[in-house]
Formats: sequence, C-alpha cells, structure tokens
Amino acid sequence: MKRAISFRCVHCRLDVPTDAPGTANRNHCPNCLWSRHVDDDPGDRASDCGASMEPIAITVRKDGEWLLIHRCNGCGVLHSNRIAGDDSPLLLVRIAVRPIAQPPFPLDRLASL
Repeated sequence: MKRAISFRCVHCRLDVPTDAPGTANRNHCPNCLWSRHVDDDPGDRASDCGASMEPIAITVRKDGEWLLIHRCNGCGVLHSNRIAGDDSPLLLVRIAVRPIAQPPFPLDRLASL
C-alpha cells in the first residue's frame, strides 16, 4: 500500500506532510496538534472510525520524551502519539500546563490547607 505524502488537517485544514522529524508515523497536525482516528496500533491505518481526535494532555516517558494524548470525538478512544520536532511548542506547553492553569477546584482553597 502506497503511503500518502501529505494529509489535510481535520481541525485547521492545513496540508500536513507525513514526513516529520522525530516520528515515523505522523498522524497529527504540527500547527494545531489535532489528529484523525486512523490507527488501531501506531502506523497500521486500520481504524474504521475516522473521527477527529482532540489533543487533551501530555504525558512523559521515563526517558523524558513527551507524548500527546488524543481523545477521539467519535468513539472516545484514547491514543498516545510521539510529538514531532516541528510540533508547535507553544501549544504543547499550553496543553501541559492546563491542569495547573485551570485546576478542578478554586485556588483559594490551597491557602487554607
């Protein structure tokens, strides 16, 4: 099966090259970090869902590598994806600090602890 050389982002509509520094199977947009549910396992392109996947969190491997966590807007599955060298650093940091910037409780409660 021949691989496409680019894809259109489902969120921001940017034409995205499939080649990406730091990853072999790019499936998210470096501009907005959204993805499409195309894989069951990384790179297999076997999913029938095809819905958009929202970047919702960052996790970090033991070796320090950052991974994006995407949630499918169609079926709800969560997938982790390696970040690429050309991913927006500003958006990556915004996602990483979201739990601190928008905690699930009022910050003034911390003062009373």
